[in-house]
Amino acid sequence: MTSSNLQPDAPPNQPTTATLPRGRLVLLFMVMLVTAAGNTAMQSVMPAIGTALKVEDFWISLAYTWSALLWMICAPWWARKSDQRGRKAMMAIGLMGFISSFGLCGLALYLGLHGYLGALGTLLLFALCRSLYGLFGSAAPPAVQAYVASRTSRAERTQALSLISSSFGLGTVLGPALAPLLILPLLGLVSPFLAFTLIAVIVLIALRLRLPDDTPAFAGRGDVMAAPFSANSNASRQSDDDDTEAEIADAAAPPPDKLSWKDSRMRPWLVAGLLGGHAQAAVMGIIGFLVLDRLGLRATPELGAGPTGRILMMGALATLLAQWGLIPMLKLGPRASCLWGIALAAIGTGLLAFAHAEHTIMVCFALASLGFGLFRPGFTAGSSLAVSRAEQGQSAGIVASVNGAAYIFAPAIGVWLYGHSQWIGFAVIEALCLAVIVLGWRSLSVDDGLTGAR
Repeated sequence: MTSSNLQPDAPPNQPTTATLPRGRLVLLFMVMLVTAAGNTAMQSVMPAIGTALKVEDFWISLAYTWSALLWMICAPWWARKSDQRGRKAMMAIGLMGFISSFGLCGLALYLGLHGYLGALGTLLLFALCRSLYGLFGSAAPPAVQAYVASRTSRAERTQALSLISSSFGLGTVLGPALAPLLILPLLGLVSPFLAFTLIAVIVLIALRLRLPDDTPAFAGRGDVMAAPFSANSNASRQSDDDDTEAEIADAAAPPPDKLSWKDSRMRPWLVAGLLGGHAQAAVMGIIGFLVLDRLGLRATPELGAGPTGRILMMGALATLLAQWGLIPMLKLGPRASCLWGIALAAIGTGLLAFAHAEHTIMVCFALASLGFGLFRPGFTAGSSLAVSRAEQGQSAGIVASVNGAAYIFAPAIGVWLYGHSQWIGFAVIEALCLAVIVLGWRSLSVDDGLTGAR
């Protein structure tokens, strides 16, 4: 192919346009949604299952911690594999990890609830099956993020990643809402495990049939880098995709080196994401206990499920408002989204410390969730935009690892501090938010520089 064939129609200095077809975006959204909804549905029934098995809540939480640790370790490795083997293949592995983990966890709990296994054996088998999600389920989110990042322009990436990120928020609404409706007399409390396993199988089949193959010859190149950048692109060279000037430059470059957590381009975004992620995880760990304390339900914890569920659902809806409404409407860039988001989160968390009525707790928690809903897509997009297009897979893996790291110890430590002193627990969360604001103001790149064409 001659150089004249590679010249784009747009002037060299004009930003390239990149969009994802709606059908593909919906499919990517469903890949993330089914895992998020399944996990929150599981969390909504696990307290009742743990009580039936006479297992303390701490040991149930420990099983989640082990999975989060495996997620943090494995996500970057899977992201590098997605550069070599293609994003679609890694999404499929992630879904198969979820399917196997969820199905086997349901089977383990069924055996325990019906007396085939003792409580200890059930918990150990559950933790072993849950580890499959940390090992293999962590392949999907980095691949989805890298797929979107490789196929959207720099100016549109924050909104596209925000839409994908919002699948988790929607999942946190649908999971607890659907779980009680999915409980069947024959299977009892493990019914949601079977239901979401079957839903994930359907999504996996759709992924295999509807998402075009993208098997790059090496990291960040090949078909992954040549994917639909405009609804009006000429398909004469490829059936679905067309090259842009930015992709041609990437294809001519050598394969990128291994991306490190210490990379100076990403470091401020990763530190901000780690601090803000710990703040959010601590709030999520505390909120259930706060509801029991403030509403006087410690003696009757079974009555706390209703208000806790309503408050969590309102927080999830606030997250969706941030990611589906505010970011696209205000056209917020990564830095603005991070700073405004963490500031709102700090205000909401501070007010939550003084809330005592259910309605007040709900409003304060929704405000904090709105802030975190703005913050997380900003951190994700900023990390993506800080590196080259060929490094998107590795960047997505590191971001997924940071997200997992926040949930290893932060919920347990937050609850421990809250148990010793409510004010110490909230003060630590406020300090984390303040640290993100100071770091972001001083170190995060301005939005014009990030979203402009390179």
